Amino acid sequence: MRVYLPATLPGLAGLLRKAEIGPAPLRAFAVTPSLREWYASGDLEELEYIAMTQAARASLRLLAADPDAPRRRVVLAADVPDEQLGRGGDFTEPTVVEVVKPVPLARVVAGHVDDLLAVADIAKAVAALPAADSGDDDARFVVDGAEGHELLWYATQELPYLAG
Repeated sequence: MRVYLPATLPGLAGLLRKAEIGPAPLRAFAVTPSLREWYASGDLEELEYIAMTQAARASLRLLAADPDAPRRRVVLAADVPDEQLGRGGDFTEPTVVEVVKPVPLARVVAGHVDDLLAVADIAKAVAALPAADSGDDDARFVVDGAEGHELLWYATQELPYLAG
């Protein structure tokens, strides 16, 4: 199954050093049966976009936890064997899956990273997260605005250049 793993640029650098994403269990996002049921009219490409967008939102939270990380969302797409997946999404979080083993670098098929032009808006979204979580509509608008920036696609051989 294709899963989308939220990360940061320092997290990407760690993945490249260790040659795996871990430790398990890992929270990832994917096209689950719950998502297919929730969004029955979507084709696979649309559903994968939804899963990737949810991973990008989770990347914002990782950025909030690491004040020194560059303010660029990172999502890693990986193909994981079905037997390495734990519980799947439900109707409250239809894209969430649990990966029960570390993901080797060889399973990563692409990276998706914010353009440098998005840095200021991503920084504002990270700063607005606490207020948005408390129900502030203006802060939610700022956080949602981060999604106005499409993540750029990078081949696996390009990932070391991003990590620095």
